[in-house]
Amino acid sequence: MRSSLALLFASSLSLCAAEWPGWRGPDQDGSVGGKEPPAQFGPDENLKWKVELPGRGCSTPIVVDGKIILTASIDGKDAVIAYDMGGKELWRESFGKLRPGRGKTGSSANSSAVTDGKGVFVFFKSGQVAGLDLDGKLRWKFNLFEKFGEDKLWWDVGTSPVIAGGNVVIAQMQTDAPEYVVALDPKTGDTVWNIKRPFETGVESADAYTTPLVLEIDGKETIVLWGADHVTGHDPKDGSTRWTIGGINPEKIKAWRTIASSVATGEIALIPAGRGSISFGVKMGGKGDVTGTAHLWKQKIGADASTPIARDGKFYILTDRGPKRGMVYCLDAKTGEIEWEDRLPRGAQTYYSSPLLAGNLLIAARESGAVFTAKVTNDGLEDIVSNELGEGFFASPVVVDGMLLLRGDKTLFCFEK
Repeated sequence: MRSSLALLFASSLSLCAAEWPGWRGPDQDGSVGGKEPPAQFGPDENLKWKVELPGRGCSTPIVVDGKIILTASIDGKDAVIAYDMGGKELWRESFGKLRPGRGKTGSSANSSAVTDGKGVFVFFKSGQVAGLDLDGKLRWKFNLFEKFGEDKLWWDVGTSPVIAGGNVVIAQMQTDAPEYVVALDPKTGDTVWNIKRPFETGVESADAYTTPLVLEIDGKETIVLWGADHVTGHDPKDGSTRWTIGGINPEKIKAWRTIASSVATGEIALIPAGRGSISFGVKMGGKGDVTGTAHLWKQKIGADASTPIARDGKFYILTDRGPKRGMVYCLDAKTGEIEWEDRLPRGAQTYYSSPLLAGNLLIAARESGAVFTAKVTNDGLEDIVSNELGEGFFASPVVVDGMLLLRGDKTLFCFEK
């Protein structure tokens, strides 16, 4: 089972390993094959180039058509910038007054851009959503919150748009205001459909900062949403619900807001829950309420903000906070059995960035400015390297054709062997 983004791009010979179309990569699983980037890097080692960014943002870059595209705040406005693969700025576009992030861990530009190979689509904490062509020409823009309902999330908007059914899909899942999921025409920005997910939860527990998955399930392209204590599968044509999985927070415990997104391998999704204390394995698909048959396993380990990795029937979880901060677990997707566990170097800081598996190289960036790499084996981690880059990391690593892109607080780095 592959994501619809991967299926879309597989038809184009020009894309292959040199593209990163959305937040978690071509298959939306935080994993990529092909040539590995360097395991060791720094200001004087394997640095291809670096560029000072004109404004802050926590979003992860995307790569399409030989362009690196990211969102940021510039001069008090929401903005998107494009660079070529050598770090030269190609264009930038701004959209209106930004809405500031709450504290150092957030920003006005948390949501990563997404591309369908023809256009670029961006979303900001202000509610501003826009579509551009690959040369930066604005197609359309409007404010999502003004059109569909205000943002009442307790923290910064974090979900990224995805491409499903040929449309741009954005999910606004929240507790203190009606939640909604919308599909927009990529050429015009017109509304294709707008649905609700009215689940009853405890205080703050419907607040979700997760990004949808777009997968082929039961032979059909399906939008998978994780939020409000439920996993749901939707038809991209009209947003209708195909199946629902509950049983994740039946006691309606309050403040179980969801930051880390789900990932999938085959028909099984890993669901990070309980503020990083629990992980569920669920089988996706079917019709109606499939709660009784969908649950496969439950593990009392997890990640709160850092989305796990999925590859070839395994899940890799980086514990991002608490006493087990820096622990890495490899789980069998079908059984939830822990095949091995290992630890990255200790530190007091949290992992807000999500890890990446490039070939057999694990890459994990900590907010302190340390970026760890390690070789992943059948028995654990080997050859762990700590790379210090001198600024904080909240965006996730990107690897295209052996080049490692790291977006820090102030700088966009490119490393290559």
